[in-house]
Amino acid sequence: MSRDTSDPDGNTAWAATPTIKVEIYDQAYTVRSDGDPDYLKGLAEYVDQRMREISSGTLTVDSRKVAILAALYIADELHQLRKLQEQADEQLATRSAECSEMLDRLLKVPRSLTRPAAS
Repeated sequence: MSRDTSDPDGNTAWAATPTIKVEIYDQAYTVRSDGDPDYLKGLAEYVDQRMREISSGTLTVDSRKVAILAALYIADELHQLRKLQEQADEQLATRSAECSEMLDRLLKVPRSLTRPAAS
């Protein structure tokens, strides 16, 4: 999405930012974004899908409540993925340190042991 901080009333680059139309939960939205339109549309489809899943599992018809529940669901997914990423990063750091230690030990072996004696 656009990172420009100017308001829509000013004559700045914000006004020149392309608009992308998306539909979420039967509501049309026009979003200003200098990013990839297909990416933004994919995000909108994802939010729409989550909202529909939640609304089919609850009795509420209030789209605002459905949106909040979908936001909580998506936030949970994000935090779970961050947690997995942190664990993977920790494992990678541990493995990297182990490899570095092994390499250091191998490089410290005296050369006379690593090369065959000349006859």
